[in-house]
Amino acid sequence: MQVFNLSLPVAIGCDHAGYDYKDDLISFLEGKGIAFKDFGTYSRDSVDYPDFAHPVALAVEKGEAAFGILLCGSANGVAITANKHQGIRAAICWGEELAQLARQHNDANIICIPSRFVREGDAEKMVDLFMNTPFEGGRHQKRVNKIAC
Repeated sequence: MQVFNLSLPVAIGCDHAGYDYKDDLISFLEGKGIAFKDFGTYSRDSVDYPDFAHPVALAVEKGEAAFGILLCGSANGVAITANKHQGIRAAICWGEELAQLARQHNDANIICIPSRFVREGDAEKMVDLFMNTPFEGGRHQKRVNKIAC
């Protein structure tokens, strides 16, 4: 079962703290033949996370991306920023079960990964679960419907 419309690219972005993991995730997506749009950053130089979180969230919000991946040190900054956009449900995930539950129970459409708290290789596992886990709907749909302001 295809959960996201992967005929669209995946939007990915990060700040300097997430740069190395972003490159790993891009390799992971390429290995699966999944198109992506890289919104930066493109180095380890210090940058401001909203400059990268807003374009990722906007691409998902406008339906130009299947889903989004955001990375920063704690994932708090990118999640707070992305969740300012209508229709965005950005979830901080630092483990596989959280990535799965973000999709099953919250219909999250952006996964936010705290690069300083995730071991190498775990980000790929979380993204794989996130993009392949369907939203359960049912009792969760009523709750998700109450999120938007």
